[in-house]
Amino acid sequence: MLRASVLDGFLAGTMIAIGGSVLLSCDNRYLGAALFTVALLSICLFGFNLYTGKVGFLVKEHSRDKLAVTFSGLLGNILGTLIMGLLVGIALPKLVDSASAACVNRLGQTGLQTLIRGFFCGILMYTAVWVYREKGKIVGILFCVPVFILAGFEHSIADMFYFFLARSFGADSFLFLTIVVLGNSLGGVFIPFIQALKGKASV
Repeated sequence: MLRASVLDGFLAGTMIAIGGSVLLSCDNRYLGAALFTVALLSICLFGFNLYTGKVGFLVKEHSRDKLAVTFSGLLGNILGTLIMGLLVGIALPKLVDSASAACVNRLGQTGLQTLIRGFFCGILMYTAVWVYREKGKIVGILFCVPVFILAGFEHSIADMFYFFLARSFGADSFLFLTIVVLGNSLGGVFIPFIQALKGKASV
């Protein structure tokens, strides 16, 4: 089961890399934000394992198996964005400069700014996946993904791709990505946690 989760996570990381590549390739940021949705659309339709799309559901389903699947998916996401980042850098070297500039801007943020930006992205990711899972509709994906990009919120797996593409492997990059993962996690559990509190309060 864990091996399958890692492989599904790897595939999710691959799709995020494709979305990140088209975003970096577009001069028009609105078009790039819209086209990035191909990543989450593919992940949801295929059932791949994206950490930011699953972590929020641990509030209701936090068995040992669910935890293992979610965090093994994160490992797969890291491996997928790492390998695809290196491959994209070879195939499309002009994107390395774009990714490097994006990473420099990100490292200029304070830790608190990064955490908050990750938090809001986590809310949007949970919303997009919840609408797909519970309502069977892709409208959440089509709107939530461009919103987090255009608002400047931080998506940890996409950021991993940018940093790997830019060959930015330093301690400051690792710390940044760790903070974004934490922010995404807090944002992902925010809505279901409040809903759980509301349910207990109404009993």
